[in-house]
Amino acid sequence: MMSLLKENAIESIIHNHVAVITMNNPPANTWTETSLNQLKQLVCSLNQNKDVYALVITGQGEKFFSAGADLKLFASGDKTVAFDMARCFGEAFETLSSFRGVSIAAINGYAMGGGLEVALACDIRIAEQQAVMALPEAKVGLLPCAGGTQNLTLLVGEGWAKRIILCGERVTADHALTIRLVEEVVQQGKALETAILLAESVANQSPSSVTACKTLIQHTRTAPLQYGLMKERELFVNLFDTEDQAEGVQAFLEKRKPNWKNQ
Repeated sequence: MMSLLKENAIESIIHNHVAVITMNNPPANTWTETSLNQLKQLVCSLNQNKDVYALVITGQGEKFFSAGADLKLFASGDKTVAFDMARCFGEAFETLSSFRGVSIAAINGYAMGGGLEVALACDIRIAEQQAVMALPEAKVGLLPCAGGTQNLTLLVGEGWAKRIILCGERVTADHALTIRLVEEVVQQGKALETAILLAESVANQSPSSVTACKTLIQHTRTAPLQYGLMKERELFVNLFDTEDQAEGVQAFLEKRKPNWKNQ
């Protein structure tokens, strides 16, 4: 199945159970209120599309993944604008983080501010070797307001989060791999291809199981271990209410490829 959706700065193609989302707002793929709302709506629609098991997000062009917000939006100092943009960023990226399938950021260039924050909202990050990542908001009297302070710290620890956010350090792809900001570094021009191959592998897993496992993994961010262990057993038993559980076991016993229903 293949479909194409183009809505201003957000493009999406669905193929082989994977939705590829492209940020396309030249020259730097910056975010606007409109594009953030479009991303939120798109992810919500993908959550309802049972043929989609994973998504990949990348930037159009060779230089920028995304430079984040257009600073001209904040030049007036209008707090109403600031409130509206903070809300739009938060809702869009939290919706992305809660996507029921696997989300992968294919970082094909500069990922700055809100551009890095959208990658941090994904489950997995693959960066091209020339990519540079930063959260430079404090340089202009702002702060990361779309999960950057929280998600970055969870990934790299408090020390490196403070170096990147408080000291304004830029991080190369190789350095990002070392501090666990990204999970893989690839040659220039290969991030999208690599991310799609990884996303397509999700189809080998039961979609119902993936959703349950992702819920459990993300619970470790805020919930105590004992809660997670109890929730693990609960969701394990709940899988027996799905068609995918019976199909997965039966396919294994019959030595055939499972036909997932995502229900």
